Amino acid sequence: MATVLACASVLAILGSPLTAAAEEPGVRANRGETGLVLTAHYILDSNTGVPTASLGKPTAEDPYQYKPDTMCRAGGGGLGCQGLQCPPTTPGGPEGTPVVWKKAPKAITNPDWTQYRAITGPTCLYDPEPENVLPNIAARILNDFRQLPVNPGNLEAQPFPHTLKGGPTNFYATPGQQAFDVTILGQAVHLTATPTNYTYTFGDGTTLGPTPAAGYPIPEAEWLTNETRTSHSYAETGNYQATVTTNFAGTYSVNNGPPLPINGTLDITTPTKTIQVWKTEKALVADTCEENPNSWGCPGTAR
Repeated sequence: MATVLACASVLAILGSPLTAAAEEPGVRANRGETGLVLTAHYILDSNTGVPTASLGKPTAEDPYQYKPDTMCRAGGGGLGCQGLQCPPTTPGGPEGTPVVWKKAPKAITNPDWTQYRAITGPTCLYDPEPENVLPNIAARILNDFRQLPVNPGNLEAQPFPHTLKGGPTNFYATPGQQAFDVTILGQAVHLTATPTNYTYTFGDGTTLGPTPAAGYPIPEAEWLTNETRTSHSYAETGNYQATVTTNFAGTYSVNNGPPLPINGTLDITTPTKTIQVWKTEKALVADTCEENPNSWGCPGTAR
């Protein structure tokens, strides 16, 4: 039995046509940030208690639409504004607009937003027409997401660099959950990237995935006996170039607004790792290499 732990949908937001965004140079990312809002679709295994990203079925669609409500303008800081001020972010720049964020069922066309309570805020939006900020950013957020310097991690193998023909080689991926703070159309946008599934390419013409299994390291004593979900056995000796491609799902929030799903994903492939596949030979010998350094199989002897 599995339990749904968390879910992030992939959809266009706001329930209305998206306005083309103004041209702007590439996003600016702060490499020093840490932490991540976890919003991928996860399944909790009732036997192990381990959450695993789901695969093969689209995540459930978010049933809500969102709006930054500019009610704070009325009366010089109306209900819900709590006296929030939005000073310019740059010298001589424009002041921002205090807003609160609301959500309504997507099934309702043109909802009366006065009937819905704020879900977060107040916060500031820096745009002459703040009601257009979300659709403008939504129109370009996938492209900006795919420009982020997301680290794909590494592909690891056990044993390495040498493994045995016909024996299991344990592979696993090491990407991390990552977060970025960028500026898009003058707004502070927080983006998250969560690894969801993996495609292993073993270099011998075979692949595994996409699979939600990132794999994991195992003790050295189990390298030749324990076949994991991400293990692979090579049928021939030789050198093989192996990689793993990680698929990242994303969310974004504008000026501390609610996290919204990004309609699309990002695939990043690790640098290749050379796997050297050897074979073993057996023979009966009369003495050890200490007793006879020239014995069969001893270092430096001919085969």
